[in-house]
Amino acid sequence: MKIETQALHAGYTPKNGEPRVVPIVQSTTYTFDSTAHIAALFDMPMEYMYSRFANPTCDAVEKKIAALEGGVGAMLTSSGQAASLLSILNLCSAGDSFIAATTIYGGTVNLFSVTLKKLGIECIWVDASAPAEEIEKQFKPNTKAVFGETLANPALTVFDIEKFAGIAHRNGVPLIVDNTFATPILCRPIEWGADVVIHSTTKYMDGHAVQGGGVIVDSGRFDWAASGKFPDFTEPDESYHGVVYTREFGEMAYIIKARMQLMRDFGCYPAAHSAFLLNLGLETLPVRMPQYCKNAEAVARHLLGSDKIDRVVYPALEEDPCHSLAQKYLPLGCSGVMSINISAGREAAMKFMDSLALASNEVHVADIRTCVLHPASETHRQLTDEQLAAAGIEPGLVRLSVGLENTEDIIADLDQALAKL
Repeated sequence: MKIETQALHAGYTPKNGEPRVVPIVQSTTYTFDSTAHIAALFDMPMEYMYSRFANPTCDAVEKKIAALEGGVGAMLTSSGQAASLLSILNLCSAGDSFIAATTIYGGTVNLFSVTLKKLGIECIWVDASAPAEEIEKQFKPNTKAVFGETLANPALTVFDIEKFAGIAHRNGVPLIVDNTFATPILCRPIEWGADVVIHSTTKYMDGHAVQGGGVIVDSGRFDWAASGKFPDFTEPDESYHGVVYTREFGEMAYIIKARMQLMRDFGCYPAAHSAFLLNLGLETLPVRMPQYCKNAEAVARHLLGSDKIDRVVYPALEEDPCHSLAQKYLPLGCSGVMSINISAGREAAMKFMDSLALASNEVHVADIRTCVLHPASETHRQLTDEQLAAAGIEPGLVRLSVGLENTEDIIADLDQALAKL
């Protein structure tokens, strides 16, 4: 049985007379036989206690995603941004730093550069294509993690996971990889050395634009004790009566700590109904992802011939600078997302988008429907010109997310919009 087939059956196995689909446990509350039982859970909440921590519907989906990524455990969050935030806060405190690739999603750039800075956590930005020795020079004694995206949004560069895993591990810290665009169907970063994988489940995992969410997956492979840099994992947690996460939970120390400390305090847990809808998307993910890739590659090759476009960024193309990395990490395809640069610049890019009929102009990506977005004036508008350049975003850049419609219809729509420029 293939990995994805096994994983899609993880989390919930109905018994005789039980519902076929994951049931929605739409409840905030659970009852217990004694006050002593509840008191024990406040020391170590390893059962369903309150839906700010865990919920049976969410738990089934968490197990499924952990199995898809090859991890030991997962924790759903209310958004992809929440997953990014908690993945770092689980490792860094005020006075710490971490390293991130400059090409990551603009909202995450703002989170790391502005919000975390206010909390006393420094993000050290690096050029992901720089030699390993140059990147290693950026490490400080207080550096606690490395962060990158498998497929950068919207630069569509491919992150060299194996290279960065080596860099991180040589410096005694874990590698966090945002695998949103690739999904575990196209790439499983843990197999290349990643220690933590996150997703905005709002995108391909859901696939239908019906729920916002995120997830953090723990590989269980990082040795927190051997690193010597993470006393929060290896020394008693006084907020939970002296629990030592590495001692009590072994390979699941990271994800249990995230739930017991951060989800307890931030409470950014999704509703059961959101997890139910996410599960429906997951069940078709192995079918949808190959079709997105097939459609996108056909569209990308067609757009190469347009005189209105000076650059098509899609790593599956032989001409793309990241093609060799794509062959290594994404041999099954590079998702349905690409970037195209309209030659005449910002105003022409916006006119092109406004002229589309089938494709939607929206703040979303990785949907079953084709959609477009102008990063420089929308998702990344908070960035400076220097930050936009570092992220690979030009004024005429349009992020095109190819959906599951008939490819000929998608191409016809793009052509008629380009003809109006």
